[in-house]
Amino acid sequence: MTIYKRLEELQITLPPVATPAAAYVPFVQTGHLVFISGHISKKDGKVWTGQFGKNMTTPEGQAAARAVAIDLLGTLHAAVGDLNKVKRIVKVMSLVNSTPDFTEQHLVTNGCSELLGQVLGDKGVHARSAFGVAQLPMGACVEIELIAEIG
Repeated sequence: MTIYKRLEELQITLPPVATPAAAYVPFVQTGHLVFISGHISKKDGKVWTGQFGKNMTTPEGQAAARAVAIDLLGTLHAAVGDLNKVKRIVKVMSLVNSTPDFTEQHLVTNGCSELLGQVLGDKGVHARSAFGVAQLPMGACVEIELIAEIG
């Protein structure tokens, strides 16, 4: 089954590449690696704001991280032209806007990691880091970047 068939079964439409909000590019390819810049969480086309431990729950965060994963896949598609060229997702780094006492950043990030696995199968299994941070651009609740290897 192709990756696009899986996306269709999951009722996911890949979005176009978002315009960068600052002085950077959405992706860079060097050799067989594609580095996707951090994508912030969005809900209904607007920045999904909030802070875990203050006004957001872990399940809400998982949904936000899943939404970021969809945006990342859209950018990866634009970068390589065909997601079936992805050999594997190498690394995901997640920044979670959270209070000092919130300790479930890893569970929030699962929303992204699990979707990558659903869509890409074994190619979606990756190394990962999940950090709690004091704030993110525009008050976003989650920001995630990834590195993919292209075959």
